[in-house]
Amino acid sequence: MERKLSAASRRSTQSSIQQLSHLAQRVGAVNLAEGFPDFPAPAHVKAAAVAAIAADHNQYSHVQGVCDILAETMKRDHGLDVDPLTDFVICCGQSEAFAAAIFAIIDPGDEVLLFDPAYETYETCIELARGVPVYVPLDPPSWTLNEDKFIKSFTGRTKAVVLNSPHNPTGKVFTKEELLIIAEACQKMDCFAITDEVYEYITYDENKHISLASLPRMQERTIITSSLSKTYSVTGWRIGWACATANIASAIRNIHVKLTDSAPAPFQEAALIALISTPDYYTSLKKDYKMRRDFILQLLKDIGFHISFEPQGSVFVFAELPRSCQLSDIDFVMKLINDAGVAAVPGRGFFHRSCDGESYHHQYVRFAFCKGDDTLKAAALKMRNMSDSNGRAWLNGRQEDPTASTSP
Repeated sequence: MERKLSAASRRSTQSSIQQLSHLAQRVGAVNLAEGFPDFPAPAHVKAAAVAAIAADHNQYSHVQGVCDILAETMKRDHGLDVDPLTDFVICCGQSEAFAAAIFAIIDPGDEVLLFDPAYETYETCIELARGVPVYVPLDPPSWTLNEDKFIKSFTGRTKAVVLNSPHNPTGKVFTKEELLIIAEACQKMDCFAITDEVYEYITYDENKHISLASLPRMQERTIITSSLSKTYSVTGWRIGWACATANIASAIRNIHVKLTDSAPAPFQEAALIALISTPDYYTSLKKDYKMRRDFILQLLKDIGFHISFEPQGSVFVFAELPRSCQLSDIDFVMKLINDAGVAAVPGRGFFHRSCDGESYHHQYVRFAFCKGDDTLKAAALKMRNMSDSNGRAWLNGRQEDPTASTSP
């Protein structure tokens, strides 16, 4: 009966990230492949979930209070006036919010522009809606928006532009100048913008997240998607949302209800507590993640990686193999798992068909640093030991510094 499966299901293969995570688990490797924290969620947020379950908030539910707080947050962070009664859809994570948004606006043959490299689930959602993903390559090494390539990607069939900032896998935060280019093009071509803003509170140095919807005349055509997952270290709770003007939100809500009916009720109740965390929480979140970022960057430099772009946001380093390295990204990752006991993700999985001729697609490896100190120290020890066992750094032949720190 396999031949009777849909064409969409045959095109949709298992995620390489999940495959590598499963392999890491089987062989006991340290998992720097998948972007989930392995440290505890905030105690006050967990306590709220436990209390909600004990209070029997366990049935289908829509917790309006979550929308009320999100509306206040949108006003505070982005200057957006949104109606909490009509402009939010609470979904099963950002992933479902994005899928429901795509299903609400895309007809067969509609084209959707995505910036390449891109997170893998966007393409699948677009294809399930029978839309056409069109990839616009960002220019390495800083992954800058090339205005000419972007504008030339529009056609009369372009229905939407997808923007993920801070960006997975590169860690790029789109600048206001780049956002203005995107906004002007969306208005000129009269198309939607769908944003993925799950890393909105995880930015570094002087970089600041700006929501595309906050730019002039963009709120009416922008669908914001985000979630609790990354900000509060609860990726398994599956609480996310879409925010759009009332008529668009209504269409998304109708799709959401048919897909999943409602998001998990007790975790919606816990979201009421998470979303009113004090400013100190967000300050601490950035500080802790910056330490983890700096630690993994130094480790990768020590073993020979070429770091030409440091993450400005998110929880990933997209590190470039040095020109002298004889290994492809896939070969390196398999060697890393088998010889060092550390899992990462080959970069080529984030690049797509329309750009396959570019040689740099095989030169990047993504490392997730949303891990506890013990995990990062264990990964560092294993990777340094592998370098030491070869008598020199395994990527470019530099002598390893035996005095380098192994503490995040």
